[in-house]
Amino acid sequence: MFNKKKKNNKEQITNEQTEMQEPTKHYSKNELKQTLEILSKEEFINLIKEKINSPSDFIIKNVTDEITIVYIDNLIEVKSLTDLTIPTLQNISDPTPQTIKEKLPLAQIDISNKLDILIYELLEGAALIHTKENAEIIIAKISSYQSRGLSAPENESQVIGSQVGFNESLATNISLIRRFVTSPNLCNEKFEVGEDTITSISLIYIKGVASEEQVNTIRQRIESLDVSGLIDSAILAELIDDSSKTVFPQMLLTERPDRFCDGLLSGKIGIMMNGSSMGIVTPVAFIEFFHSKEDQNLRWQIGTMLRLLRLFAMIFSIFLTPIYVAALTYHYEIISQTLIVPLSESRAIVPFPPILEALLLELIIELLREAGSRLPTKVGQTVGIVGGIVIGTAAVEAGITSNILIIFVALSALASFTTPNYVMANIIRFLRFPIIILAGIWGFLGIMLAVCFLLIHLLRLTSLGAPYLAPLYPTRLKDLPNSLIRLPLSIISRQAVNTRKGDEESTKQKDSKKVSE
Repeated sequence: MFNKKKKNNKEQITNEQTEMQEPTKHYSKNELKQTLEILSKEEFINLIKEKINSPSDFIIKNVTDEITIVYIDNLIEVKSLTDLTIPTLQNISDPTPQTIKEKLPLAQIDISNKLDILIYELLEGAALIHTKENAEIIIAKISSYQSRGLSAPENESQVIGSQVGFNESLATNISLIRRFVTSPNLCNEKFEVGEDTITSISLIYIKGVASEEQVNTIRQRIESLDVSGLIDSAILAELIDDSSKTVFPQMLLTERPDRFCDGLLSGKIGIMMNGSSMGIVTPVAFIEFFHSKEDQNLRWQIGTMLRLLRLFAMIFSIFLTPIYVAALTYHYEIISQTLIVPLSESRAIVPFPPILEALLLELIIELLREAGSRLPTKVGQTVGIVGGIVIGTAAVEAGITSNILIIFVALSALASFTTPNYVMANIIRFLRFPIIILAGIWGFLGIMLAVCFLLIHLLRLTSLGAPYLAPLYPTRLKDLPNSLIRLPLSIISRQAVNTRKGDEESTKQKDSKKVSE
């Protein structure tokens, strides 16, 4: 029991001076794990204010002589408080915790005397109801968080298909997922991560479809996280992936509920985090970062063409400029006679070697792209187009670079934007720089060294224990066609090699004859 002793004026002045000099105390979870005994109204209010450091938005309402409500302003739904909670409490003659829980017309009401639970629920937007001569506190969950409405995905737009994307509300995102997947086997496990943020994380998978071993692995990684705060799902993905030292992502970030649910149906595991509009899908293969959800909404011939176009654009974007640098530095013999003269004329007044010329132009392209993405939409588009034309024309006329290299660099930048995944598109642009340097030092030998290093590195990577280059390595002929091209839906395997459980296989669409039988 907390006993409050009376103090004289001198002791009170001394204590106030000490509180002003001492820094605010930070309470850990262990320090808050205590059980309340019977407290008076003043003792309860002072205890809560002390544990949350007396914030200015801490509101106290005396409903009756025996009932007091405390809450954090702007975290609760005011209408539920004023129209439902307070009027009901004023009409209760026997204000015991059990009676209040039965009569309050609210969907979520709990009773607890654990201080850590009370503090957590208060900061989550609940109202705490204290009654006289009772150690248990009623937790009325009437939280109201402001979040933006549902809108079309900005980074993963498509013409045919769903036009709704995730937002920052975990409850809204879970409801979107349940609209797509109504199976009773859809599992949703909740975790709390972060000493200061106490961020809610949902682990989502379909029981019987996802691998139990992979689910346990993700569960253990989330539970073992020891961080002070967690703000975005991209940070969470980096903390729980297989290797944080590589530049390649081993988990797919998506803002599309349809792509998220398609992964769940394929045996993958999804992770949603409160406060983030991006969902995590794992395990994934390298080739899946070049797939788009729209591929399945189009006819399989068109989807196949688009997938092959993206793969070609990825190779084209990485190696076009390094091949130009290597050819002009060491390997003139591979250039045809018809191109030697135009190349020589365009480089006649350029004072820089090809490697410096290429690095300069690539850097300018990246500066324009970064400036355009950070400016407002209308201004950013203007800066990108006008800046590219003006700087490119001025650079050629000044003799700083050749017009042929400008064409190559522009085509490489354009090809990199065909990658539907934003993270992988950034990696493709990043890879060009070290490969250009190797091409300028050792020519085609340097390019081959870069290719060998990339292949070895990708072969060593895993995504939640599954091979990163699957089904290319280890080779699985049955899954290989559907990874490179888009097969007709009637013959697509439901689960890929990196998520299939043993030798079990299933199909998304059963044969019509079997269904009729």
